[in-house]
Amino acid sequence: MRKFVIGTLLACVGLSAFGQKKLRSYPIDTTMFASNAHHWYDIKDKHNIINPKKNQPRYKADDLRAVGDNILLYQKSNGGWPKNYDIMAILTAGQKDSLLKDKDNLNTTFDNGTSYTHVASLARIYQATKLQKYSDAALAGINFILKAQYANGGWPQYYPLQKDYSRHITFNDDVYVGIMELLNEIKKNNDVYSFLDAEKRKEVETAFNRGIECILNTQINDFGEVTAWCQQHDEVTLKPVWARAFEPPSICNAESSGIVLLLMGIDNPSERVKNAVQQAVRWFKESAIDGIRVEVIAAPADTSQFTISRIDRVVVQDATAPPIWTRYYELQTHRPLFCNRDRKVVYSLKEVARERRSGYGWYTYNPQKVLDRYPEWSKKWGVAN
Repeated sequence: MRKFVIGTLLACVGLSAFGQKKLRSYPIDTTMFASNAHHWYDIKDKHNIINPKKNQPRYKADDLRAVGDNILLYQKSNGGWPKNYDIMAILTAGQKDSLLKDKDNLNTTFDNGTSYTHVASLARIYQATKLQKYSDAALAGINFILKAQYANGGWPQYYPLQKDYSRHITFNDDVYVGIMELLNEIKKNNDVYSFLDAEKRKEVETAFNRGIECILNTQINDFGEVTAWCQQHDEVTLKPVWARAFEPPSICNAESSGIVLLLMGIDNPSERVKNAVQQAVRWFKESAIDGIRVEVIAAPADTSQFTISRIDRVVVQDATAPPIWTRYYELQTHRPLFCNRDRKVVYSLKEVARERRSGYGWYTYNPQKVLDRYPEWSKKWGVAN
């Protein structure tokens, strides 16, 4: 596996000739692109237009315009971006030419932290450079996001829509939350987006409010018990649905945690929002698992069509371990569940095939972030604990 450093670019405006007086800085968190970079270097993807060269060089954190130009290079003609490339890579002339020729191949997506992260970065690069090409590209990305939103407020994983599970409303890997956080930043008039006019900001606010409504409408009511959310919900019925072959319809605590934190960040929340948070918190408390931890161990190399794994994951009994949650809980029974690529549901990690056992996050501590914040939130908004 290639080792690469993902840090923070600092886009600065108003430095003196000697860099001593900093009037304004716009930090660009490139950890947002870590999943994309990891997939480009470490996972075989037949859909990639370009693949990394051996020892592909990378830009330094202060090469702001070079990174911005890379983001423009990857951007498609519809304003969105494809996934699984490294925005920090120093591309060869041949790689650049391949990307330019592929502009109208609209494999644009929000998966793996794509598109909304590019918009956020371009906005900050624009504020540092005042080069209009970056604000124009950011605006095109925002328009792409707005166009991709369903009438019910949700977003698919890919847009234009594809004829598979990716057309479902997607909470998986914080896709939905990532989009909403971007829109919320714009809605709150963050000066990073000062290049947007009042009409565009109003469009963004409307999209954000519709997004919240969709979240409230998709919270799972499991035979009278309101719980949390699935990774993906049908874009018409809003019911939990299958995503990939190892991602069954279920209550998904990892993704639900990000959703609840988003709801808890709303100023003056409505009663519906308050109730949604309360019910999810109750569910997180009920579904917590005590007395175990997941240990990563060294293991013989396991080669699959996707990658090479040299680790394994095992569940270890540990009375001192903090509460942990499985990613999936079965609908109706609320049993922790796991799944293989053949769609076969199993009920322990050891029953999952090695490639998925080591290559997927089956357990999570994310709900604890919600539980830690809940007392302060409930006190602030007059919600009973």
